[in-house]
Amino acid sequence: MKLDILVFGAHPDDAELGAGATIAKEVSKGKRVGIVDLTRGELGTRGSAEIRDQEAAKAAEILGVAVRENMEFADGFFVNDKEHQLELIKIIRKYRPDIVICNAVKDRHIDHAKGSKLVSDSCFLSGLRKIDTKMDGDDQWQDAWRPKVVYHFIQWKNLEPDFVVDVTGFIDKKTEAIMAYASQFYDPNSKEPETPISSKNFTDSVNYRARDLGRMIGVEYAEGFTVERFVGVDSLYDLI
Repeated sequence: MKLDILVFGAHPDDAELGAGATIAKEVSKGKRVGIVDLTRGELGTRGSAEIRDQEAAKAAEILGVAVRENMEFADGFFVNDKEHQLELIKIIRKYRPDIVICNAVKDRHIDHAKGSKLVSDSCFLSGLRKIDTKMDGDDQWQDAWRPKVVYHFIQWKNLEPDFVVDVTGFIDKKTEAIMAYASQFYDPNSKEPETPISSKNFTDSVNYRARDLGRMIGVEYAEGFTVERFVGVDSLYDLI
């Protein structure tokens, strides 16, 4: 299955929080979008890995993505080394995305920056023909594949975006996908310990960040991304 866009998140819910509305918008336009979670979020204070698995599946259904996989790397302890890179290269070559979106380049949670660099490095290495890979259980060697671009969504820290996407009309879908993670986010009836993301302030902040970014480009809602190289356009009208 070839995907147009492949979104990586260090934890289940990263993709939804960082790019949920953009994902929903691209799916509505007929693009084939997939999500790959690096870990099961097993170190999360609230809930469990098994609950997060169920929540991730529900969120994927809400967003309408074509596929969602979990690499089952060690939450908090995965590293950017050859072993982890080779596993991601297999996934990149399997789905051959034109666009990869992944974690913020720097953030409060250590896994976010680690995941960002791991995915970015793996995208580059995936284009090298002398790196041989096979999917587990498959005898056929994979062809080299390098995505055209790698973009990074914005998470806890208010990073300056290099570009923003008008997601007006899709913020409700993003919110619905985020709230599929009922164990993680604001619930006044929850008996679980409080965390930085379980407050109403946090869930509200997702909405008002989108509103603020939208205000900056004259629309109602937007999501911001950073880039690794200049964004090229064919015409000045592509920037309108």
